[in-house]
Amino acid sequence: MPLLLAGCEGIVAGPLSALDPAGPQARAVALLWWGMLGAAAVLFTLVMALYLWALLRPEAAARIPARRWIILGGLVLPLPVLLPLGVIALVLGETILRPGDTPFRVTAHAQQWQWSFGYPDQPGAGESVDVLHIPAGRAVEVTVSSADVIHSFWVPRLGGKIDAIPGRETRIVLTADAPGAYGGQCAEYCGTGHSFMGFEVIAHPEAELAAALAADTPASQEPAE
Repeated sequence: MPLLLAGCEGIVAGPLSALDPAGPQARAVALLWWGMLGAAAVLFTLVMALYLWALLRPEAAARIPARRWIILGGLVLPLPVLLPLGVIALVLGETILRPGDTPFRVTAHAQQWQWSFGYPDQPGAGESVDVLHIPAGRAVEVTVSSADVIHSFWVPRLGGKIDAIPGRETRIVLTADAPGAYGGQCAEYCGTGHSFMGFEVIAHPEAELAAALAADTPASQEPAE
């Protein structure tokens, strides 16, 4: 048991933990996860209670027709749990995809096996590789694309995940509550280098963002002499 509990630290509070949210979109995802866990626990408890009742009172369970078991246990029993979850998921899904009035726009272009990030809202900024710079406290709209196969853009502590599909552009919204570094990962198996296709999101105070981009994007660096 201590060994099993020791593994929970990385799940609940690790650098790639969706259960340690650092922004409103990630909190919505975590809320849904906890809701699903609670609903699963309720259903499991009810099913196990029925199982124990049938095990301890087999003559009473035998008097219930199989058709009634299927209808009541397979259809009626899950509805009070699954219907609210479905409604909550739809509402939260719509909420976390709204970028707001003035989002900070960036692009994320995936290829085997790295990420390139562009900054169309920052004149003169080039691209950064495997490091995404964003302003803290402001919604960031990420336009995701792929050069080769399907990848998936995921920053667990800042939001959900979205696929990077060749020939298409997909979008996701992230927000970091506070300055800091947040781990990201390709969440779709994309070849032999998939496990190395991680990246970092650095949230800066907005006043310091331009200087960080100037130091990290090639188009902003001084040419070598």
